[in-house]
Amino acid sequence: MDQGPRASPGNPNLPANEGSWPYFLAVLAGVAAGAADVVIEDLLFTALLVLASCMLLGILRPRAPWRWVLLVAALIPLAELAAYAILRLKPSRGQVYGSLLTALPGFAGAYGGAVMRRVLDHLRAGH
Repeated sequence: MDQGPRASPGNPNLPANEGSWPYFLAVLAGVAAGAADVVIEDLLFTALLVLASCMLLGILRPRAPWRWVLLVAALIPLAELAAYAILRLKPSRGQVYGSLLTALPGFAGAYGGAVMRRVLDHLRAGH
């Protein structure tokens, strides 16, 4: 008898299989992408990191994939700000605008990963 998703001990509205570890992974990916953006200064590499991490998170948790983009891509401009405040590295105007634009490949990755997960689940179910 299937009784539906079990409630998480901390939050009765949250299913038991959805913990906080994907959010930690998203923050870790955002910090890594932001650090790579500051150190390497290659926007295409940063966009690739955002795309790959959002796609992985979209596969892992396909419900509401926009949340992964917000978590990962929002940390890149914050890394630019932290580099300016702590390391006194002044980013150019293009770097700042470019770091904001990394959300675009993030959306493609997150929604692409969510679609991929739903297709794979559908194929596994035998429909």
